[in-house]
Amino acid sequence: MNYTFDFRFLEGSLGSLLDGLRVTVELAIASNIMGLVLGFLLCLLAMSRWLVVRWPAQLFIEFFRCTPALLQIVWFFYCIPMMVDVFIDPIWMGVLALGLNLTAFNAEAYRAGMQAVPKEQLDACVALGLKPWQRTFYVVLPQALRSAMPVLMTNGIGSLQQSALVAIVAVADLMYVGKNLATQAYRPLETYTVVALIYFALSLPIARLVTVIERRQELAHQR
Repeated sequence: MNYTFDFRFLEGSLGSLLDGLRVTVELAIASNIMGLVLGFLLCLLAMSRWLVVRWPAQLFIEFFRCTPALLQIVWFFYCIPMMVDVFIDPIWMGVLALGLNLTAFNAEAYRAGMQAVPKEQLDACVALGLKPWQRTFYVVLPQALRSAMPVLMTNGIGSLQQSALVAIVAVADLMYVGKNLATQAYRPLETYTVVALIYFALSLPIARLVTVIERRQELAHQR
């Protein structure tokens, strides 16, 4: 292999990369907030005793979990404007697509956490006369959130990585900027290496934090 790496051409493109990084971070933060909040609400609907409520929620979860994220993004960008004749800013459309995808996965994480809450505590809530919403938000949610935190954070990392898919619909995120730079400079190896390292630098601290939380939970269960 006689290829010589030369990263100097990127010196004049740092501003463009930072702009793309800003869009990527905005997509990741907004979609994660959406996924955390709606995921819990969707979990409650999917665990409802009423079939008319539970069935649509479970269908939503299975649809977003069983179809490719790339297809979902393309569908949102091209089909929704055609169906409702409303134009939405591309970044917010990306947040919607990524957020709903994350909502489905987070709902399953919350469900596993809620099912891990001891039945004795639920019985105690009934004995104390707590209303269903009080039982959910004061007893079940804190414990479910603690149990599901590693999975929720891992899903968040996945959402950050999946945000690169919006480049295919011309959202100027980090991946889209990198693709343009690689095409213009004919330096794909250097460009995509730098882009990959940026995604790695964003994801690694969260991944290490997940490991720390999992170890603490294991120690707590052993006591």
